[in-house]
Amino acid sequence: MTDRITMYGAEWCSDCRRSKKLLDGLSVDYDYVDLEAVPEAAEVAKGISGRTNIPVVAFPDGSHVVEPSDAELTAKLEAVGAV
Repeated sequence: MTDRITMYGAEWCSDCRRSKKLLDGLSVDYDYVDLEAVPEAAEVAKGISGRTNIPVVAFPDGSHVVEPSDAELTAKLEAVGAV
């Protein structure tokens, strides 16, 4: 578990681009792990979610979301006090 929000994604993934745009637009402080640049991190993301789908957004409380809608991601960010 980390003390920061971490998003695992890839540029070719439209859901990843959308979630990253939302995080950036809300000025959320987070770490982005590009799975194309760091391919071994795909196993980390899979270990968190139990799935190979991306993006995986992991939160400091140990929770995560996978392929979240903008509404789902915004609600989770509000719940953890990130926005």
